Amino acid sequence: MSADTNPPAAGVRVPWHEVHPLVRAAVEEFLGGRVAEAVTQSGGFSPAAAVRLRTEDGRRAFVKAVGPEPNPDSVRLYRAELEIAAALPESAPAPRLLTGFELEGWVVLVFEDVEGTHPALPWRRDQLDRVLEAIDEMSAVLTPSPIDVPPIGKLFGSSFSGWHRLMEEDTDGLDPWVVRHLDELAELESGWVAAAAGDTLVHADLRADNILLAADRVYFVDWPWACLGAPWVDLVAMLPSVGMQGGPMPHELFTDPDPAVTAVIAAFAGYLVRHGRLPDPPGLPTVRAFQRAQGVVALDWLKLRTGWV
Repeated sequence: MSADTNPPAAGVRVPWHEVHPLVRAAVEEFLGGRVAEAVTQSGGFSPAAAVRLRTEDGRRAFVKAVGPEPNPDSVRLYRAELEIAAALPESAPAPRLLTGFELEGWVVLVFEDVEGTHPALPWRRDQLDRVLEAIDEMSAVLTPSPIDVPPIGKLFGSSFSGWHRLMEEDTDGLDPWVVRHLDELAELESGWVAAAAGDTLVHADLRADNILLAADRVYFVDWPWACLGAPWVDLVAMLPSVGMQGGPMPHELFTDPDPAVTAVIAAFAGYLVRHGRLPDPPGLPTVRAFQRAQGVVALDWLKLRTGWV
C-alpha cells in the first residue's frame, strides 16, 4: 500500500488566532512575552489547536488547546491528557509538560517544543527500526507503571466488543469471512481483557502521528489513553497502522503465537471494523476512514493468526 492511497491521521485543526482570546493571553503571560509566530502542526484527529509558538523574545513552546465545540469528548480527552502528562516521570519518552489549565471552557496544555519530525510515510525501514527499539525501551522503563492509571480493560472494555455488537446489527457489506465466523470472533474477543492485562504503563494510541523523531531520541506524544496493560500491547496495537501506511505487514514484525495476543488482535480488529462503519463524529471528519483502512490490515492479520477458512 502507498501512503497516497490511505487516509491521513489528520483532522481539522483550529488556528491559533481562533483560540479563545483569554486563553491566548494566559499562554502569553506564562511564556513571558507576546507570540510572534504560531505554526499549526498537522497530525491527530481532534478539532483543536496544536501549535508551535515563538514569542518575541525567542521562547518556544508547543501548545494544545481545545474548546467545547464542536466535539465535547475532546475536552474530556484533553483533561485526561493533562492529568497523565503532569504525572509522567522524566524517564518516560514524552515531551515535558510546562503547564496546563482550564479557562472559559477550554483545556490547555503547554509542552516543551521538541525539535523533531513525524516518521516519513510510507514508512522507511530505518525509522521504523528506531521506533520499534524505542517502544521496547519504553515498555521496559515503564514496567511496573510509575503512575496510577486504570487497567486497559476498564478503559476500553465497552469499546472493544465490536464482534459482539455486530451480531445484533446489519452485517451488509462485511467481509464474507467475518460473516462466516462472527460467532467465533465474538467468543475470541471475549477473552481480550484478561489477555491484555499487565502492570506496564502503555500509551495505547501509537501511530506515526503520535511519534516524533529527534536527533538523539524518539518521543511519544498524546497520552490521554494511558493505562495498565501487557508490555506488548503498544506494539501490537500500532502494527496495523504501520502496514496501512506503507510499512511491513504486522505478521512480518510480530511472530509470537501466544493465544493471548490473538485475542487482543481480535478485539482490536473488531473495534476498527465496527467503528469504521459508523458516521463521522462531530468535528472529526477523517477518523472513520482511518479506522476502516486500519481494520483491513488488522483483519488480514487476524485471518492469518486464526487459520480459519
